[in-house]
Amino acid sequence: MENRNATSYFILLGLFNHSGAHLFLFVMTLAVAFTSLLGNALVILLIHRDPRLHKPMYFLLSQLSLMDMMLVCTIVPKMAADYVTERKSISPTGCGVQIFFLLTLGGGECFLLAAMSYDHYVAICHPLRYSVLMSWQLCLRMTWVSWFLGAADGLLQAAATLSFPFCRGHEIDHFFCEAPALVRLACADTSVFEYTMYICCVLMLLVPFSLILTSYSLILAAVLQMRSAEARRKAFSTCSSHLAVVGLFYGAATFSYMRPKSNRSANHDKVVSAFYTIFTPMLNPLIYSLRNSEVKGSFRKSLGQCVALSHD
Repeated sequence: MENRNATSYFILLGLFNHSGAHLFLFVMTLAVAFTSLLGNALVILLIHRDPRLHKPMYFLLSQLSLMDMMLVCTIVPKMAADYVTERKSISPTGCGVQIFFLLTLGGGECFLLAAMSYDHYVAICHPLRYSVLMSWQLCLRMTWVSWFLGAADGLLQAAATLSFPFCRGHEIDHFFCEAPALVRLACADTSVFEYTMYICCVLMLLVPFSLILTSYSLILAAVLQMRSAEARRKAFSTCSSHLAVVGLFYGAATFSYMRPKSNRSANHDKVVSAFYTIFTPMLNPLIYSLRNSEVKGSFRKSLGQCVALSHD
């Protein structure tokens, strides 16, 4: 049995090979990642510059965009460099950093989506008490708790994963370091850790999801009691964007982390991981900007100012 220190690096097998079809998919993936970074940066910039968007709702949206940008930056640069240079090695420290940031941002986004659902509940069910029930102090606390819980989960899982001895080879059948893929290479008994990791993932997904379901159940009950069709339309419009993002995020995360081991396939895992780490961050700003009149109004105003400056 080889010593653990002999494994000074791992090999990421990657998502694409160098065939013509995969080269096209690689270029498309880079385009999606660039669009994601641009779209989320634009959302953050609009919210920062426009005083009309200085509300807890949009502050939480800016944090979601920040998490999405960091997620793309954690995964895509290394994947692209590996594909172009064909040097697919990564150190155990690099693996630990990727696992930490992936779980920090994924777990943080779970709780941030729950905070956003509470914000929508207050805005629709208690509009006259919004400033009291959804104060800036509470908003900042919920944001901090989201980041903290995600970072705690990421730190614990990264440290625990790298504590195992690896002596079954060092090829990871993935395009980034993911805890389940790395644990498969360990030559120690990992059953307790895998069970604990599974419980952590379930809790990180189900606890926020339960809060989201509770918020929207109360919202639905309130909307059904509204007499004004315009008020109901506005309420559904406010919630539809958030529900779409929740569906995309939780659908991919549940499929990736809560499936039984017997149903897992490396190729399926890589495709689903690419969806929630690269494609979903691109869809989030599109969903919110297309469905939110205030964000669209701010974008048109900023665009008009840029056009006016270009003509001066």
